Amino acid sequence: MKQSIWGKILILIGAVVGALLVGALLLLIAGANPLVAYRAMLIGPLSSRYGITEALVKATPLLLVGLGIVIAFRSGILNIGGEGQMVIGALAGSACALALPDLPGILLLPMTLLSSFLAGAVWGGIPGWLKARLSVNEILSTIMLNSIALQLVTFMLRGPLIDPQEIAYGTGFPQTAQLPEQSWLPRLIPRTRLHWGFVVALLLAGLVYVFLWRTSLGYRMRAVGAQKEAARYGGIQVENSLVLAMALSGGFAGLAGMVEVLGIHHRLLDGISAGYGFSGIVAALFGQLHPLGTIPAAILFGALTLGADMMQRAVEVPAAIVLTIQGLVVLFVVGSDVLMRRPDFLKRLLGKRMMPIPEETSQEEVPS
Repeated sequence: MKQSIWGKILILIGAVVGALLVGALLLLIAGANPLVAYRAMLIGPLSSRYGITEALVKATPLLLVGLGIVIAFRSGILNIGGEGQMVIGALAGSACALALPDLPGILLLPMTLLSSFLAGAVWGGIPGWLKARLSVNEILSTIMLNSIALQLVTFMLRGPLIDPQEIAYGTGFPQTAQLPEQSWLPRLIPRTRLHWGFVVALLLAGLVYVFLWRTSLGYRMRAVGAQKEAARYGGIQVENSLVLAMALSGGFAGLAGMVEVLGIHHRLLDGISAGYGFSGIVAALFGQLHPLGTIPAAILFGALTLGADMMQRAVEVPAAIVLTIQGLVVLFVVGSDVLMRRPDFLKRLLGKRMMPIPEETSQEEVPS
């Protein structure tokens, strides 16, 4: 039985509500008022222009990473390496901008974005090739590459790409010099941090939809994700599709890292990924692995991320409680996928529990 779209939406909403109810118990244990905490978390981001724009700022990298996750998961391969691909893309794009400081913005901006996309694609293509050619588990390889990427960026920020002022004044914060101003993404709304990267992410969501559902290449990749052996029997190069899917997924994650640099920080900082590589997976799952569905999902989780910070300040709970509530939302949303894929699961579960116990048949009633 196919689950209706409204049924899926209700299940997702129920998952978030369930996570918040469990989180309310943790807040009570911590001595905080859950109503005050959740009011700050859920209403705070929508109560001002600052809250709305900041939620969209946080949604931008989530959406870009989520689009890459959609491509990978729809193609039958799991990309858990968004964190590493983000920082590698940001590193490559920042190095490009710093190496060409005199280039006009009309050339420098697209070159930095393209560099970040290509670097992320290479970093994502490595586990894709290992999976396709050597049957290496992509979950393990992407997680290990995350660690390598983070250590590589830390080395570059403390060595070849270190800010000269850091050497002179020793602030103790590893970062690059400020990127050329002509490479920055312009502000979308004055006196806010919302930049044109959000519009770029929206356009790319539409492009990914067209690619996956309106092109023959996208159809072949989705066919591989649906059933590899059937796709191979139909003449599709399964191994090439897996490598391409991971490369595109890594490219979008790398682009997300560079958009964060060019739109917000204007320099590469240690810890630039801020967990977006993992949160983007949840946004994609919440959006039902559809590029257009990932748009509202990314905005929702961007608002929840901002609201979590507001909640921590409002009720003064430890940061660990806030992270735990965010983790609960992730766990419940991912767990709800069972009900999405098997809509009869809950009905059968409840049916078994509510099924009346048959009365024992007496000896006299047994037919001879």
